[in-house]
Amino acid sequence: MSDGQLTLPVAIVTKADAGRLLREVSAVDEFMDATAIRSPGTPMALPKTSRLMAEIVEVNKLNMLVAEDRANLITYVTHVREKAPEIHISFSAEPSAAFMQKITTYLRENIHPQILLQVGLQPTIGAGFMLRTTNKYYDFSMRTTLKAKRDVLMQNIRAAQAEPELQTAEVTPT
Repeated sequence: MSDGQLTLPVAIVTKADAGRLLREVSAVDEFMDATAIRSPGTPMALPKTSRLMAEIVEVNKLNMLVAEDRANLITYVTHVREKAPEIHISFSAEPSAAFMQKITTYLRENIHPQILLQVGLQPTIGAGFMLRTTNKYYDFSMRTTLKAKRDVLMQNIRAAQAEPELQTAEVTPT
């Protein structure tokens, strides 16, 4: 498979994920190269692999015993780590894994198939999120919305305070 045909699984979300995957693939490649030159019967410890590696191998139908597949995967993951577009999203609380998977799927289908995310926490957001790219900044937080509509909010509060039916009536004991 050529590196242009490989698919990035949604479990690989950040540059750190791509870096870990690259280390794993390189370790497997080095292990396979070492087994080719060692004498038969020499004990060797297999490198440990993660769920991310298993997923990218399965999704792309790669055979890690084939040197060309390993080389293509190393080239692809290196390209993703160095060249893939990256966006930063800030939330007020840590998003769940399922939520991140949905966002990643959406962004890869609609923006770029190799997009990577960097997630940050900013408790002052309240609700919503802030999104930052290399040259744009978008604030979809509740804080910004309330600031923008402060006059309308204050008008409605004052109107509600002026209405007599909303005020509490005095209760006389019987």
